[in-house]
Amino acid sequence: MHVTEPVPAPFDPPAPGHYTYQAIDQAFKANMARLTNGISPAGLVEIQVQWLGHLLMSPGKQMELVEKAQRKLVRLMCHAMHAGPGADPCIEPLPIDKRFASPGWQQWPFNMMYQSFLLTQQWWHNATTDIDGVSDADEKVISFIVRQMLDHMAPSNFIATNPDILKATVEQGGANLLTGIEHLIEDVQHTLAGKKPVGTENFQVGRDVAITPGKVVYRNHLIELIQYSPTTDDVYPEPILIVPAWIMKYYILDLSPHNSLVKYLVDQGHTVFMVSWRNPTSEDRNLGMEDYRKMGIMDAIDAVSAIIPDQKIHSAGYCLGGTLLSIAASAMARDGDDRLASMTHLATQVDFTEAGELMLFISESEVSYLESMMWDQGFLDGYQMAGAFQILRSNDLIWSRLANEYLLGERQEMNDLMAWNADLTRMPYRMHSEYLRGLFLENNLSAGRYMANDLPVNLADIRVPIFSVGTVRDHVAPWRSVYKLTMHPATEVTFVLTSGGHNAGIVSEPGHPHRSYQMSTKKVGDHYLDPDRWQQSAPMQDGSWWPAWQTWLVGYSGDKVPARTPANTKAGYPALCDAPGTYVLQN
Repeated sequence: MHVTEPVPAPFDPPAPGHYTYQAIDQAFKANMARLTNGISPAGLVEIQVQWLGHLLMSPGKQMELVEKAQRKLVRLMCHAMHAGPGADPCIEPLPIDKRFASPGWQQWPFNMMYQSFLLTQQWWHNATTDIDGVSDADEKVISFIVRQMLDHMAPSNFIATNPDILKATVEQGGANLLTGIEHLIEDVQHTLAGKKPVGTENFQVGRDVAITPGKVVYRNHLIELIQYSPTTDDVYPEPILIVPAWIMKYYILDLSPHNSLVKYLVDQGHTVFMVSWRNPTSEDRNLGMEDYRKMGIMDAIDAVSAIIPDQKIHSAGYCLGGTLLSIAASAMARDGDDRLASMTHLATQVDFTEAGELMLFISESEVSYLESMMWDQGFLDGYQMAGAFQILRSNDLIWSRLANEYLLGERQEMNDLMAWNADLTRMPYRMHSEYLRGLFLENNLSAGRYMANDLPVNLADIRVPIFSVGTVRDHVAPWRSVYKLTMHPATEVTFVLTSGGHNAGIVSEPGHPHRSYQMSTKKVGDHYLDPDRWQQSAPMQDGSWWPAWQTWLVGYSGDKVPARTPANTKAGYPALCDAPGTYVLQN
């Protein structure tokens, strides 16, 4: 039987001006994105219309909301009739909501104001959830939008409705407001001049923070590699290579001497190497995730292996640095490279199906919008990324701060962690687009579709023991998402859940007050425990998790050997300059 081959369709070139039209769209979106802090209005409108449409088609839900509104009004009226000194509120704020904690809020009429606000907030939560036809992801987005609107209108944000601000204004004759105006002018001047926030000048890199002695022993276009000087006569033979996230400066792990994880490890007899990422510019727009893997991790591993030959490496990655380390470790296992002795994850995700509220900013609409902004400038500015993180915790990081500094006139005292958080970095256009799409949107890493050296990698190929740390109040890498690594089928995984948030939970030095953690190990062949059952069964321990990790590292280390000074000139890795190096100083 004769089969006629299909005739290829002739190439249809784009209409004249096609690329010009695309450039106009991208330029328009890029400028719009700067005004909206990178949040796509089109994406928000789409979700709002979908929510409203399904709500209008749900008469039962509407009746429920009317009934709830009536009940809340009755509760508020009954509370008003019985409210007095020592009376219980009709609704309590969430444990993390500290806006109404002062005694002034228990006095009339402020008690009625904040109780009414909390009831309204609760009603709107009911109105934006449990609606037939609206997905869980879209419900979270619309709830988030409404929460931002309500937080903006909270009684704690205004002079006349905040008892603490009102009292301070009366007692000081308005001096607090004048001080607040001075703070506002000072902050605006710093912002317009491109300066860091007030108080950060007390935490200069290399003088006050990032001061653990060491040498830069390797440098390429993307990283400087720091080897820290030993403080003990003998050290464990296996070096530790730490890969921080590239979205912030590395020295969160080497803050002040009392809370430096690097110094702690060195003082315990470990040889520590640290990757310090370059702060990219528009010229680096085409650097991708594969460049970060090769130049950021593999080049560092090659350098460490040459400086300290014949020893395997304890690897550790923080946040996205840990994700990239997992990609590199999977590729190494696939290719028969066995230079790793262990792998540690600090607040790191490898499965992004439940990546928390950060996913509110990572939809197709949002990523496309961000890509237009990055296409125009060649990178994502650190301030644009910081804005998204601040919105996730707007109560603490925006509204409460504004009320304290501009209405009460009280500056929050700067500390080393806050100063580090203000030391922002940029991200190249291509890399940021690839990790948003490949990891967050498509979840290619956990699905075995992520490509390294043009071949897919599989996390299940990793055979080295893993130590993974999650933090209870992490809004960037929720601990239940971090915990998914315990599903690894072929290696031992020790999981730690520590108190604190994404940054403060990791910077948790011994002696830090109010710190605790839970820890247990899942061995090969053990049955899987879901996160909630694990949390109920894992023993609680007081104090810092750092000593537990150091003990774990020692368990996979050999007998101590004489300490090594930084660099190895014979191997081709001389000392280039003193730590903290030059890349960390780039603005």
